[in-house]
Amino acid sequence: MTSRPAPPPSNSVRPKRRSALLPTIIVVAALVVGVVLFSGVYTDLLWFGQIGYSEVFWTERIAKLVIFFAGFLIMALAVFFSIRVAYRARPIYAPDSAREDNLNRYQMQLEPIRRVVMIGIPVVFGLFAGTAAMAQWEKVMLFLYQVPFGSTDPQFGMDISFYTNTLPFLGFAVGMLISATVIAFIAGLLTHYLYGAIRLTERGIFTSRAAQIHIAVMVGIFLILLGVNFWLGRFATLQDNGGYRAGAMFTDVNAVIPTKAILAAAAIIVAILFIVAAFIGKWKLSLIGAGMLAVTAIVAGGIYPLAVQEWQVKPSEGDVELPYIARNIEMTRNAYGLADMEVTPYNATTTAEAGALRKDADTAANIRLLDPNLMSSTFAQLEQFRPYYKFPKTLNVDRYTVDGKVQDAVIAVRELNPQGINPNQQSWYNQHLVYTHGYGMVAAYANRATSDGKPDFMQSGVPSTGVLGTDTSYQPRIYFGQSTTDYSIVGAPDGTAPIELDRPQGSSTTTGSDDPASEALTTFTGDAGPNLGNWFNRLMYALKFQSTDLLLTNGVNEKSQILYDRTPAERVAKVAPYLTLDSNPYPAIVDGKVKWIVDGYTTSSYYPYSQQQQLQEATTDSLTAANGVAPLPNASVNYIRNSVKATVDAYDGSVELFAWDAQDPILKSWQNVFPTTVKPFSEMSGDLMAHVRYPEDLFKVQRELMGRYHVTDARDFFKNTLAWSVPDDPTTPAKDKQPPYYMSLKMPGKDKTAFSLTTDFIPQEVQNTDSRNILYGFMAANGDAGNVKGVKSPDYGKLQLLELPDATQVPGPGQVQNTFQSNTEVSEQLNVLKLGQSDVINGNLLTLPMGGGMLYVQPVYVKSTGSTSYPTLQKVLVAFGNSIGYADTLNEALDKLFGGDSGATAGDAGIDKGTGSGGSSTGTGTPSSTNPALTKALNDANAALKAGQAALAKGDFAAYGEAQKTLEAALTAALAAEGVSGTPVPAPTATPSAAP
Repeated sequence: MTSRPAPPPSNSVRPKRRSALLPTIIVVAALVVGVVLFSGVYTDLLWFGQIGYSEVFWTERIAKLVIFFAGFLIMALAVFFSIRVAYRARPIYAPDSAREDNLNRYQMQLEPIRRVVMIGIPVVFGLFAGTAAMAQWEKVMLFLYQVPFGSTDPQFGMDISFYTNTLPFLGFAVGMLISATVIAFIAGLLTHYLYGAIRLTERGIFTSRAAQIHIAVMVGIFLILLGVNFWLGRFATLQDNGGYRAGAMFTDVNAVIPTKAILAAAAIIVAILFIVAAFIGKWKLSLIGAGMLAVTAIVAGGIYPLAVQEWQVKPSEGDVELPYIARNIEMTRNAYGLADMEVTPYNATTTAEAGALRKDADTAANIRLLDPNLMSSTFAQLEQFRPYYKFPKTLNVDRYTVDGKVQDAVIAVRELNPQGINPNQQSWYNQHLVYTHGYGMVAAYANRATSDGKPDFMQSGVPSTGVLGTDTSYQPRIYFGQSTTDYSIVGAPDGTAPIELDRPQGSSTTTGSDDPASEALTTFTGDAGPNLGNWFNRLMYALKFQSTDLLLTNGVNEKSQILYDRTPAERVAKVAPYLTLDSNPYPAIVDGKVKWIVDGYTTSSYYPYSQQQQLQEATTDSLTAANGVAPLPNASVNYIRNSVKATVDAYDGSVELFAWDAQDPILKSWQNVFPTTVKPFSEMSGDLMAHVRYPEDLFKVQRELMGRYHVTDARDFFKNTLAWSVPDDPTTPAKDKQPPYYMSLKMPGKDKTAFSLTTDFIPQEVQNTDSRNILYGFMAANGDAGNVKGVKSPDYGKLQLLELPDATQVPGPGQVQNTFQSNTEVSEQLNVLKLGQSDVINGNLLTLPMGGGMLYVQPVYVKSTGSTSYPTLQKVLVAFGNSIGYADTLNEALDKLFGGDSGATAGDAGIDKGTGSGGSSTGTGTPSSTNPALTKALNDANAALKAGQAALAKGDFAAYGEAQKTLEAALTAALAAEGVSGTPVPAPTATPSAAP
């Protein structure tokens, strides 16, 4: 009887099932990844199509794809053919040693997958090379579509475009070819070794004839490319920024450039010797040539230039380098737009005489008192209305024509604040379909405040009202802004009940009620985003934003649009990827719409003989450090132009690009790449032209250079004794540069007032040394482009530098601030403002060339304690030479400073702030008070406060009570002496408790 065979184990088929599932899992995973990647490309295509810049989408991506495949093919084919040639040249023989036997085993193990490896390795290297090449697409496009500058370099006489457009591409291309040659050489070498064409024997290294030819040809190609690289290096010396002066100096011109030419020729000759030797089989001459090339590279490329620098240049550097320093000065000033700067000697007086401001009446009327860096919380408390609105930390300064006069204004838009939504209401539906936009422009007169120190608004409220218009004369809804970073879904068919929260209405705008019944609703009616009306688009965007809610919500209909990439900078960067954008877009009411104005720069780091600037460092100041304003990216440039003015509509997100500097060759090159995207500035409306201003970040870069490059004499430049620095901001405790300030002023020698951007200069500050804070220079950029459609004022962008004499005694910002703080009279006034533990905040210290000298103006704000407090303007400090003045208004302070009559009327002349006292003083010391009653009252208050604290420490509550009464009486007396009516706010006191 035979036994029945046992059944196989139940799990014996599991490995087969698992192995069968693996390809399925891989295919499914690949499909998922592919769909996700496709969703990103598809949604980008929809976004660019909706905004009208499909040309940018296709041009950029096709260019990157072509460059990727070019890099891929160069690397992959080089490696593939090198491996293939080495494999086909393999010798056929029987192994005669253990090492060769091991190689034979490796060959046998490799044989089943040899084809895959021979293709896979080139593909992998090709992918890396293609990816690296694709990142250089801008260099390729600038080379292919370049436009000449029309000016040449002083050494080789080449057009500047050769350095900015051609040389970077050639360097990239040669670098790519050298990399491909080296990797192909290594791949071929390893293949020869693996298949025995190169063997290590007892007699040395055996190399087959075919391997010798292969290696020699590869070495020859490498040397030819090295020679080309040496030749290009001659031109690259003009771009050198290794020293403190950019460009080719004496050693470069007389040693480096000639030796690079010699090395280039030598490399080509040695390459020819190697290729010839490969075919004739005689290697001696080529090896000697390679050795000589190496020695030449060390001696001629390193030792000789070093010797010239040490023995010929250093002993007479002040003489031999002068021609090349002159080149550096000229080319740097050209590259940064400083060549046409108007330099005006300004022999500033320091004597404040009566009537001195009579000729500067227009400037005096526009002196800015509202500090845009302090007004955010004030705007928030007075104009925010709801927690789901917000204002930026730093407001902007612009100008509007009111009653026929141009008025400087501090402006902001009331943007949506998603973090301000009640936590109980932060559902996906509310965040993306209900809370979709901000509302309204808010603007205040920059040159005055109300009698209680609050901003005097020219545009405010919900609904929006004011001299700039109403919500019927301009579109106040802000769907696109600097704080709007999340996506929203808007739009619906006609007749659909609105669900978007529009704005507060009725009395709730003043009571702060969050009652939903007090909120108006709306439906977006513009064309601002891709359509979500079909399921495929919804699926693609659900994948893009990884949101199932977006796919399943019933809030999406056939007219729904999705808004994303909503900040002005994001939108402009996507449609103009070649621009570097100014960090401070600003809003303006233009032609009945709120539009964000964004300044775009074309830059290069390849301009010959031009000094490089680190953008982030140059644009960092006290504002970027304290208020979160971002500086420019961490990149180095040595050429910059404000080539493009862009606008972004705050309602529908539409973007327009205008060629502001139509003569910029780099912009012209990009216009050849994207021919339909940039409009001529002749299409800019007059209303838009009226709100163009000189860009802030460009000015910061220029002023950083002007610290040295205001000196145009090469010998003085070399001595560096006339160098300047941008002063530190004296209103902040940290050592950060003072920011430039926008203001309307009439510069000396000019016949009209212009909206300008200004900065101060003091003697160069050297680390770990004390330097005088004396004013040496004042620079202003004219930012008025006019108000005529398509016509740019010839004065726009003109830079004027006032040079004060070297022996000047005009105090700098730091000295003026110190005088304000140390002056006894001013201190007494400020101490009164501190009663009740209020904070006294110094506003921005403005410098203005007026009255034949330099006038300093600083608003002083008071901020009470409490979470809802905000700064209010209470005093104005002014200084001229060594004299200072102070009062409740600027108009009063100027009159006190200039002997009772300044000769001009400030913007706050009509503001009645009561009978508050003010005064003036001359000298930098601390003169005695002109208000003895105030001094006595403050001293009594200080003594009473100390007595109360001492009594409390002893547990003597009776004495403590008496001290508090004395303190209250002293504070009342201080307020009376100051001329302030009302009940004083008592100083905070400790809470007495029973002694243990």
